[in-house]
Amino acid sequence: MSVDASATRETSGPPRTRPPLFAWFFQTLLVLALVALIAWLVSNTLAHLRERGIRAGFDFLTQPAGFEIGESWLSYESSQPFWSAFLAGLANTVRVALPGIVLATLLGTVIGLGRLSRNFLLRSISTGCVELLRNVPLLVQLLMWYFALTELLPASNDAVHVAPGIFLSKSGLSFPWWEAGGFDWPMAGELNVIGGASVTPEFLAVWMGLSTYTAAFVAETVRAGIQSVSAGQLHAAMSMGLTPRQALRYIVMPQALRVIVPSITNQYLNLTKNSSLAVAVGYPDLVSVANTALNQTGRAFECIAVIMSVYLVLSLLTSVLMNRYNARVALRGAG
Repeated sequence: MSVDASATRETSGPPRTRPPLFAWFFQTLLVLALVALIAWLVSNTLAHLRERGIRAGFDFLTQPAGFEIGESWLSYESSQPFWSAFLAGLANTVRVALPGIVLATLLGTVIGLGRLSRNFLLRSISTGCVELLRNVPLLVQLLMWYFALTELLPASNDAVHVAPGIFLSKSGLSFPWWEAGGFDWPMAGELNVIGGASVTPEFLAVWMGLSTYTAAFVAETVRAGIQSVSAGQLHAAMSMGLTPRQALRYIVMPQALRVIVPSITNQYLNLTKNSSLAVAVGYPDLVSVANTALNQTGRAFECIAVIMSVYLVLSLLTSVLMNRYNARVALRGAG
């Protein structure tokens, strides 16, 4: 039986794609429908609360907050409105999440490479770190770091001189800071450390807890990504005269990133969301500020809605940035 060649070419060609304009139009309609649904749910919920005599609405955000925030990255006073307090809490969340992502990436990469080392001791230590950190609940690790920083370290008048200009004590970590055209170096005083900048033990506990916990998962992601590259490519690189470090940098890692980046994005999202546990050690993040606002105003639904919205936006922003980075490093097949 003969087959029409023209029909074969027509059916075997590339599938027709819808124009981008239609795709954008459809996505816009979907977003508008989702926003309308959320607005309807919020409006109905607030209406039912008012019918039952329960104060409802987001008007409280413009009222004076009336409470202090012990540690704030932004300038904040108790006389400012609630929205300023939420903004200060959000700034504190970002303040601990971004350095946490950086430290978790560095530690996770080192531990992941250690898991693949030929050195038995290094490989065993790396494996032990991963198993310990992954299998102990994060909340327990946060409490461990907090009590270690506040109980085991010396008092501020006897701070440990870790490095030039860096002091560590129960009051936190002091370090040099750029100010007025030059570095302001901290110095040990009679009662405490003077000058420079400092962070509290609460911040350090959350930062170290989130970083080390997430680093264990990043390490496994890095290990799996490197092992996804065939050993033949490494051998070929070595046969061309490249050192193991050069082969890892120029041959293995560029290919492993297409496996690492999507998985590591999930860990960044988890770290940002896990920062909500900071309230357990007294760090005034967004959740802590929202809890205080809830107790003062009784607007439970509204405060929880603010928390959910903020974390949703943070997660979406992280996903967008990492997806753009993934598009740059992903290997595209020929043709």
